[in-house]
This record gives sequence, structure tokens and C-alpha cells, in this order.
Amino acid sequence: MNKFNPNIIQVGISSCLLGEKVRFDGGHKSSAFCIHEMTKHVEFVSICPEMAIGMGTPRPAIRLVKQDQDILVQTRDGRLDVTQDLNTFSHTKARELDYLSGYIVCQKSPSCGMERVLEYSAKGGSPTKSGTGVFTRHLMQQHPHLPVEEDGRTHDLILRENFFTRLFAYHSWQCLRHEPVTKKALIAFHSRYKYLIMSHSPVLYKKLGQLTALIEDIDATCDAYLALFMEALAQKPTKKTHTNTLQHILGYFKKHLTKAQKEELSETIMKYRQGLVPLLVPLTLIKHYLLEFPIPYIENQVYLNPYPEQLKLRYAY
Repeated sequence: MNKFNPNIIQVGISSCLLGEKVRFDGGHKSSAFCIHEMTKHVEFVSICPEMAIGMGTPRPAIRLVKQDQDILVQTRDGRLDVTQDLNTFSHTKARELDYLSGYIVCQKSPSCGMERVLEYSAKGGSPTKSGTGVFTRHLMQQHPHLPVEEDGRTHDLILRENFFTRLFAYHSWQCLRHEPVTKKALIAFHSRYKYLIMSHSPVLYKKLGQLTALIEDIDATCDAYLALFMEALAQKPTKKTHTNTLQHILGYFKKHLTKAQKEELSETIMKYRQGLVPLLVPLTLIKHYLLEFPIPYIENQVYLNPYPEQLKLRYAY
């Protein structure tokens, strides 16, 4: 059984996305991004729920069928029903995956789809796009804060950037919780993530600050912190929230920069706010000034480097 490793980011993935021929038709849904880009930064844990319950390949296609309050998993003619087998496997397997830092699932799949999976009615009629794949439903229920994303949605650069932000932050949190947590360690964690949180949600930034200011029961506080932390990072930043964060960072340079340098940085931030330059421009200037005027508190901010720069994700903003 796999265990959490602080030195390796382990990510679950639908086997077909890695080019494994496990689909019902004997094919795959190979993801070039996952295979050629993600593997440079993470270690994949490949799972195919349908193969795991012994369906084999090729095999009859299955689909979700709503019958009263139940969701059945059957072939179109109803002769094969794998509802119990798939739910039993999914529940048991999901419970074992607490060491993962994220998961990428195959879209539209009745076992792995995250959202908008076709759901048929036992009474007939047109299907609705209201379902969630059985395995992914169990996974998200048992690990509600785990970053989960569909392969197709990673083509959207903003959704991709958000997933990787959550993925690396969640792994960092797992590293914190890998050993008994002290108040000092939790406060230090929050301190490093303050400006990343602010850029995603100023409202939850304040709530998390209040939470870490009044720590009594450390385990209860950690549970509450994780829920708010991941909720905050799930919100997409905007030019307004990034600008607000950049201006807060600018404040730390006031005693170090010349008047001309402060004006240059301030103007660059406003150009970003107006859409004239990408986010990388003010960030690069800030990093340049940090080399000349080291400020440990700012240098330690995850906001400046939330994931490996080789992923080229901040071009989305």
C-alpha cells in the first residue's frame, strides 16, 4: 500500500489518460499534458475502476441510470449491472488514497467523470448532464479537500493554474500534518501562504488570520484551517485581487527603493491592473528588487512561486 512521501507529489489519475488501453472499446484517452509535462513534477498513481472490478477490455459500455433515489450503473440493455461492485470498490479504494495530493479524472466517464456525466432515467427520456462518476463521487466524499480536476478542463489555462496552485498547496499542508503540528508551525505555514490566500479570497484571508490568532485546540484548528484554506484557493484570482496583493507587497519596499524605483513598481502594477502587461511583469520586477534588497518575509511568500515555473502557468493572468 502506498504511503505519503513528503519528497514526492503523488497524484491519482484515470489509467486511460496515461495511454493505457483500458477503455470499454479497447482504446485509451492519452493526455499529452499529463504524460509529457506533469510527469516531470509528480508521480502518478494509475487507477481504472472498471478494470479493477474485473470488467476487462473491450467490454460493454456502462452508464448511470437514476431509479427513484438510487443511481444504478448498467449496460444500455440492463443485462449487466455493476452498481454494487463499482460502489464497493470505489468506497474501499478511495479510503486508501489519503496519501494523494491531487487527482485527474477522465471526463464524461460513468466511473470517473467529475461533473456533467450523462445520467439516464429508468423511466426513459433524454439523459441529463447532472451525474458524477461513481468512483470520483466516493473519492470527493471521503477526501473533500483533495484537488480533483478533469483532463478536459486542464486545457483551460486558468483552470489548470488553479488546479496546480491547489495541488502544491495541499501537498505542503500534508507535509505540515505528516508530523505532530504545533501552534508555531501552523502560524509559520499561514505566514508563508498569506499573500497567496489574499490573491484568491480577501474575505477568507481575514477569516484564516482570525483563526490562527486564537488557537486553543490545535487539531480542531487545523481541521477548520484546511477547510477554509482549500475553499479560498478554489476561488479564482482576479486582476483586482492580484493588484491588491501586489500593492501590499510593494509596501515592504518603501524603505529600500528610491522614489523612481517605487514609481516604476507602482506603475507596473497599475499597468497589470489595466491589462497592459501580464502578471509576470510586476512579479519579475519584485523578484529583481528582492535580489537587491532581501526581505525574508516576502522572499518566503509562496505567492511568488506557488508551483514550478517550468509549468508556465502564470501566463494565464
